[in-house]
Parts: sequence; structure tokens; C-alpha cells
Amino acid sequence: MTNDATVETGEAPITGTVVERVAEGVDPEPSAIADALLALNAELLGRHAAFERTADYVTVDGTRAYRIDRDEWATLIDDFDFGEATAAAVRLAHTEQARLLFAASVGADDRFSPDEAGVVIGIDTAEQF
Repeated sequence: MTNDATVETGEAPITGTVVERVAEGVDPEPSAIADALLALNAELLGRHAAFERTADYVTVDGTRAYRIDRDEWATLIDDFDFGEATAAAVRLAHTEQARLLFAASVGADDRFSPDEAGVVIGIDTAEQF
């Protein structure tokens, strides 16, 4: 297992370890996945309220993970010009990181159904009330 320093994910709230695990089973290289995660992260910041109205979520160490419908995920990712393989890798990375955060949250169910995906967004201090 690698450490989080192997793949630099910058401001994206997805660990390098998750990116490497996802990259083992998909076409894009870890660095391409990390770049796509950064692009998506920039668009996700500030969207907490929209997800909170419709999704189950947990907050762990300044990061919020949402469990959303895969159709909602498809709508979200359609705003980007990612290729099919990159879009799938980004979804897998977000879902894997969300599962880990749900598992780390006391009392939360970390099981995602096949029609659900995860979205992970960092929380800045202004949004923490």
C-alpha cells in the first residue's frame, strides 16, 4: 500500500491512496485522475446546501461526504469535458473516499447501493457556522 504523498491531490479532498487504488482498475493514470478531481473540486466548493437538501451525509475532519443517486452524479459530471474513462475514475474515487468517511463516522451506514455514488467536498470555515 502506498502513502498519501505518492499522488498529489492538492486541494481535492480525495487521498492519494484512494486515487492509486482506483487507478489500478481503470485506464487513466493517477496524475490524470488527480487533475480531474481538482477541476471537479473547484466546482463543488460552495454546493453543500444543494446536496444537503437531497442526500444523506457525514462530516469527518473538515470533509463532508454525500451519498447521492447515480443519475444525480451523471448530471453533475456532464458539466465537464472528461472522457468516459476519466469520468468513471472520478466517480469511483469520490465514492471510495465517501465510503471511507461514512465508515469513520460513528453510526453511519457505509454501504452504498449500486445506484448510489459518493461526493466528497472539503468544508471551509465560513460554512461551518
